[in-house]
Amino acid sequence: MSDNTVTSYTPAEFSLTESAVEHFASNLDGHLYKGIRLSVSESTGCSGYTYQIDYVEKISKDDLVFNFDKISIFIDPDSFKFLKGTKVDFQVEGVNEGVKFLNPNVKAICGCGESFEINT
Repeated sequence: MSDNTVTSYTPAEFSLTESAVEHFASNLDGHLYKGIRLSVSESTGCSGYTYQIDYVEKISKDDLVFNFDKISIFIDPDSFKFLKGTKVDFQVEGVNEGVKFLNPNVKAICGCGESFEINT
């Protein structure tokens, strides 16, 4: 079984692999941002939703905060409904690299990989 495989569903859980922590920390290095915001919004693509990754300049009082070794991840409560149980990884495959969401809530991913549908 791969380290990237989500084998259980824990509603309050959200995690990053070490490679994701290193990736986000290197992007924050030298900047005055408070951390990284992960969110989910309705997609204009083929499926219902898409992930967003942004820098955090201002913390919202409603944010859920997940502190890791070198960074903090901020998620709004509406997005966390879609991200609960998710493990975020940063993968390098040949010349391609990117952030991967290993989300047990996803029932289908668009062919282009940009949007997804959620189990309801």
